[in-house]
Amino acid sequence: MSVNYAERQDRLMLRVNTQDGQEFRLWLTRRLTGRLLPHLQACVVQLETRNPQVMVNDSAAQQMLTELKRETFLEKADFKTPFTSQTPQLPLGEEPILVTDVQLNMHSSGTLNVVFQDQSGEGSTGRSCQLGLQSSLLHGLLHLMGQALQQANWRMETPVMPVENDHLEASTVARPTYTH
Repeated sequence: MSVNYAERQDRLMLRVNTQDGQEFRLWLTRRLTGRLLPHLQACVVQLETRNPQVMVNDSAAQQMLTELKRETFLEKADFKTPFTSQTPQLPLGEEPILVTDVQLNMHSSGTLNVVFQDQSGEGSTGRSCQLGLQSSLLHGLLHLMGQALQQANWRMETPVMPVENDHLEASTVARPTYTH
């Protein structure tokens, strides 16, 4: 997974490699990123506090637990190895999709299903990409987005702690779509 700021486009480029050699390329605009981050932050809290053995109802305790798990993940994660894509298969095509809509679904299996879609109107491609993220991948994505946001100098809060009172209920029912 890689998130980089593309200055000429003034967008974030999210690239995801799969284990079978496929690469998905997505453009995230400033507006979409600003709307998406608080929801991703709330989802990581939910994923981290789902374990019945460490269930906490207090939001401050949930945030502390999430921050502790984030720090533990960051200590073990390898962010130094560069992102490589050696002649990848590009199922969505060479051009990255311009993400206009995102759907988030929390599954009881402990994963967050994220669907990125291009629904930009007449010229839209209708392409979409679906990712199943466990808490460790979500921590990694938030960390990479934070680094890209610093490089972009968009003056957004970097994704560190979840937003208070933004609780997403766990279900497999379709979630609202966030459009920019």
